[in-house]
Amino acid sequence: MKPRSVPFGDSALLVQFGDEIEPSVNQRVHALDALMRADPIPGIVETVPAYATLVVHYDPLTLTYAQASDWVSREIDRLTPGALKNSRRIEVPVRYGGEHGPDLDFVASNHQLSAREVIRLHTSREYTVYMMGFTPGFAYMGKLDDRIATPRLESPRVLVAAGSVGVAGSQTGIYPIDSPGGWRLIGRTSLPLFDLASDPPFLFSPGDRVQFVSEAFDA
Repeated sequence: MKPRSVPFGDSALLVQFGDEIEPSVNQRVHALDALMRADPIPGIVETVPAYATLVVHYDPLTLTYAQASDWVSREIDRLTPGALKNSRRIEVPVRYGGEHGPDLDFVASNHQLSAREVIRLHTSREYTVYMMGFTPGFAYMGKLDDRIATPRLESPRVLVAAGSVGVAGSQTGIYPIDSPGGWRLIGRTSLPLFDLASDPPFLFSPGDRVQFVSEAFDA
């Protein structure tokens, strides 16, 4: 199905690809985002990809809505299967449980599973990086096995250590920097996620495929 664009406030358009979290849909979102970033016209300020949508911000003093909409339509027409980028596969070693994963036992008991079974399920599949948020470099990954999908904390922690691996709903993710957070923490990785000397400075980018590997289990 061809994406459609609709007004999004007074200086943006929303390009809609679908209404579900689906890897093939998300790949098309990021393929269009890459096309737009590679060849923007004057007046295009920013593009913001999400799970199944892409927001295109424009300067209303430079472009009218009709001009921005026409450009977006032309870019959509350029979207072909060949525009999909090849994804990277990244292995992430994780030390599960104990002080590194204080919510592992809760996730296990919430689903009538053992902690080891939660770890097995968490490491049994590859995850797609769908989008980046809520802090710089935070990668939203999915989809979790339904057997370990768990609601986030009712009250977020004031401080979550960088490298902490969490689950929330049907998603999993890693905190790249120390920050507040409300995800259920099941482990921590020693993998460097942020390096100012790198370009870009964060390890993950949308479209990457991530495989968690159990490094240790602190019972």
